[in-house]
Amino acid sequence: MATVSDLGLRLGIAPTCAALGLPRATYYRRWRPQSAPTPRRASPRALRTAERTAVLAVLHEPRFVDLAPAEVYATLLDEGQYHCSERTMYRLLAAHHEGRERRNQLRHPRYTAPELLARRPNELWSWDNTKLLGPAKWTYFYLYVILDIFSRYVVGWMLAPRESAALVERLLADTCAKQGIQPGQLTLHADRGGAMRSKPVALLLADLGVTKTHSRPHVSNDNPFSEAHFRTLKYCPQFPDRFGSIEDGRAFCQSFFRWYNHEHHHSGLGFLTPAVVHFGQAAAVRAHRKMVLAAAYVAHPERFVNGPPRPADLPTAVWINPPVKTPARQDAPGTTIVLSNDQRVAQTQDEDDDVGLVLIDRNATLITGPLVSQCH
Repeated sequence: MATVSDLGLRLGIAPTCAALGLPRATYYRRWRPQSAPTPRRASPRALRTAERTAVLAVLHEPRFVDLAPAEVYATLLDEGQYHCSERTMYRLLAAHHEGRERRNQLRHPRYTAPELLARRPNELWSWDNTKLLGPAKWTYFYLYVILDIFSRYVVGWMLAPRESAALVERLLADTCAKQGIQPGQLTLHADRGGAMRSKPVALLLADLGVTKTHSRPHVSNDNPFSEAHFRTLKYCPQFPDRFGSIEDGRAFCQSFFRWYNHEHHHSGLGFLTPAVVHFGQAAAVRAHRKMVLAAAYVAHPERFVNGPPRPADLPTAVWINPPVKTPARQDAPGTTIVLSNDQRVAQTQDEDDDVGLVLIDRNATLITGPLVSQCH
């Protein structure tokens, strides 16, 4: 509403409301003085004040303080008394904040969504485990995978016959040593599985100077990269229905992770391989692709109707649960208002050389700078 008022003086109320998708009637109705609500008239069937006090006095009697209103109602009927209905007893207790759940129920705390950002390799890792079917029914092998969020590079994995915090502790220690992790450099994100929250793992991460974070309970979206990686694993055409032995599973995982790290062109990385991004070769590979596309454009410019082609952008930041900017109430659904003083968007000039107002559809994708990969 404030935006319509500010711009309406210069552009007019009707054009401004049309641009924002806001009905004019809604705008005028909001600015109309609000009349005081009409008080609700008491029902002639309602209990009088003295009668309500009498009913509360009966409910407060020592013999009734631990009974439900239904029990009180039935007891009074057997004694030849009727004060009010059972529902009215509930209503009176609720009005005096005397009706609640009597059982000592567990009250869960409110968990905050983790907001994690990676701008370079070995800054943010995600790890999880999944079950692989064994040779017989009810037999499983447990695959643990540690994934670098920025490069999607699998920095460590282990296939174990059982869940074990001791084995996980060894995997994490060896992986951090191999990657040369320094204290305070790394954040390790995981869900709330038993091994992830175990005391040996927590003590090891504290000794290594690694910050650990966890997903919210029962929220798989808080660990999206590991979940997506397991989907890539299990939808692989070579993935078998069952593994004949743990050695069979390890042989398959070695082949798969070699392919994933060094041959798989990841769409979230500008179709580069995770190894290229993890080891700092992305700029050189992208420059080579740019030269190839430039040569193709010079050879046949008529085939590129949109101008010279360019390779996909490289991500400069990867989020888990990026912060969400809450839109103002006056903004129309599906519309983002970018004001002229917003430094993130290039200003546009209209015919009168005045800074114009930019309206952007929220359902579209607007890229004004380096590509930012988001997952939430």
